[in-house]
Amino acid sequence: MVRKSVLGFLAVICGWLVLIGLPPGVSAAVVDKIVAIVNDEIITLSDLEVMMKSAQEQPGLGRHRLDDQTFKRELLEALVDRKLAKEEAKRRGLTIPDKEVDQALANFRQRNQLTDDASFAQALAKSGISLQEFKQQIADQLLMDRLIQMVVGSKVTVTDADMRRFYDSQYPKQSGELVHLRLLNLPYPPGATASQKEEVKVKAEIILTEHRQGVTLEALKQKHSLTLTDLGFISLADMDPAIGRLLERLRPGEVAPIQTPQGFQLIQLVAKKTGRPRSYEEVAPEIRQLLTRQEMERRFSEWVKGLREKAHIKIML
Repeated sequence: MVRKSVLGFLAVICGWLVLIGLPPGVSAAVVDKIVAIVNDEIITLSDLEVMMKSAQEQPGLGRHRLDDQTFKRELLEALVDRKLAKEEAKRRGLTIPDKEVDQALANFRQRNQLTDDASFAQALAKSGISLQEFKQQIADQLLMDRLIQMVVGSKVTVTDADMRRFYDSQYPKQSGELVHLRLLNLPYPPGATASQKEEVKVKAEIILTEHRQGVTLEALKQKHSLTLTDLGFISLADMDPAIGRLLERLRPGEVAPIQTPQGFQLIQLVAKKTGRPRSYEEVAPEIRQLLTRQEMERRFSEWVKGLREKAHIKIML
């Protein structure tokens, strides 16, 4: 169900930003109009478009088009819930100290290899968002995390039996080949024309040639203001078969281009290794964390329904 996935997306949006970098091509230059009123607050079209751009890249949400009205409405409903929760956090006097926001921002930059100020500034400019706006997004997510913990944290219990059932049903028991990947992303601009897409293709070919002539991906990222993402080790069995066949032909260190509906990616095979199934004891902490988070999100969603019943909400989409 889309709504459940969207709520999960909003609950951990900042965490996803840490994994994938800033959403490419998001622009604040969208002509604003009000799409919802929540008590005395508004949600604008630009708010919705930014979230849709980010959501497009998230696992489990699929590749929804920006003109997908059903998905847009589902996401707007989730933004209404978020607005109500933020109002409640304010009413309860919850605040996030600047030092926590600064630490979260530092973690983001470290994980996305944006440690120098120039590359970080370029990433922000490319995404059409100011530093202050991005810090506000981080602060909002930290606030939501704190509210969720306050409202439902003490009510959630995950048993060993729950964890064991999840392990038995969800974790692979077969060993297999793992690949360590890095991605250099070249996204299409929003609403790209055929000629703009061709320009991105040509740019990808030029960058690939530069790499094959000895220029590192780090240097290319800096030179062309791109995002370089380290995906770590991934099981080949979990990947698209076509990409898996491509990676099987690569040697460690080699780079190959991949075209996606969103643009081009230069994918580097860093290393290969044979994986082994992880034991229950090894993965128990991450299973507990995952199941706890899922149950907290479920309970928090139910709690927000109570806020909706008492709120004045007008949808204009």
